[in-house]
Formats: sequence, C-alpha cells, structure tokens
Amino acid sequence: MKRCLDLVLVVVTAPLWLPLMCAVALAVRFKLGKPILFRQPRAGFHGLQFELLKFRTMTNARDPQGRLLPDEQRLTPFGRLLRSTSLDELPQLYNVLRGDMSLVGPRPLLMEYLPRYTPEQARRHEVRPGITGWAQVNGRNVLSWEEKFRMDVWYVDNRSIWLDLKILWLTLRSVLARQGISAPGEATMPEFMGSNSDTK
Repeated sequence: MKRCLDLVLVVVTAPLWLPLMCAVALAVRFKLGKPILFRQPRAGFHGLQFELLKFRTMTNARDPQGRLLPDEQRLTPFGRLLRSTSLDELPQLYNVLRGDMSLVGPRPLLMEYLPRYTPEQARRHEVRPGITGWAQVNGRNVLSWEEKFRMDVWYVDNRSIWLDLKILWLTLRSVLARQGISAPGEATMPEFMGSNSDTK
C-alpha cells in the first residue's frame, strides 16, 4: 500500500513538479554552473547504499591547498533559497520512482554513520528512507541527532498510510513557513559522531 501510494502521488502530481524541476535546473545551471545535480551515496533500506539526488546548492570554492571550504562559506544566497523552500529536494522524486526512497520515512544519511548508531537508532533502516518524515515536521534540523533518531524509530513503530498523509500535509505547511532549515550556527546539521559524542 505504501509503495502504491508513493507511485500514485508522484505520477499524478508530475504535471506540477516536472515544469518546476526544469525551471530550477535551468536556474542552478545559470547561477552555479555544472554539475546541476548533487549526487551522494546514502544509506537506504536495511542500510544498503544508493545514490541520493539533489539540486546543487553550493559552489566548489577551495582553499589554497585545494580543500573544499566549509559548507557555510560555499552555500550561496541562491542555494539558501533552494534549501529554505526545499526545492533542492525535487530530484529525489526520481529516487522514489526508482524504489530507493519513499515520500515519507527517516531521512537517508551518510554511509559512514552506520557504525555510529546504537542498535535502537539503527532501526530507522527498517523502512525505506523518505523525502520527508516525522522528524522533519517536528523540528527538522533544529532537533538534536538523538531527538531525530527517536522520532525516526517512533515512525517505524507507528507507520501507517494515514500517518504518511498527515506528515505530507504537515510538510507542506512547514515548507511554506520555512521552519527548521538549519541547526543554530550551522549551514545544515553538524556531523553525527555517535550518541556518546552528541552534545547537541
């Protein structure tokens, strides 16, 4: 049922998001150049790796030693606009069509985080990752890592079609209000180093 809901919603709304995606792609090409898409390995269902797609929001600016500058220095005003409106997430609809992701579920995180989870936190991988989720409509990046993971596991234990529809509605409201885009003092979220090191 969940997979069917994903496919129906993505296909039915295609006339809305396809033109928007094309417009954003052109804007990214004009503002930031190539590549238009940001691709990164992420942990999916059962922790299996897949390639996450997003519109690029940062420059490739580097220091004199050739190392990428910190995120907050590479994130442009245009990139901040894409993130605050969640337009950078639009390419993940292709991840949903491909079966890597669901519309609703715990957000897919970096592969290197896998050994840092507690057994309870790792349960977030018992479902497909989502474009939005319970943590995203209850604070997003303002939450600490541990708070996010508790909400992810709560979703795993309480998931239903009706809960997914509620989360989708709350996501739309949150995006329009541009709430919880980044953690205080960070471009997005600080790196997760494990629960014993998490002081957020």
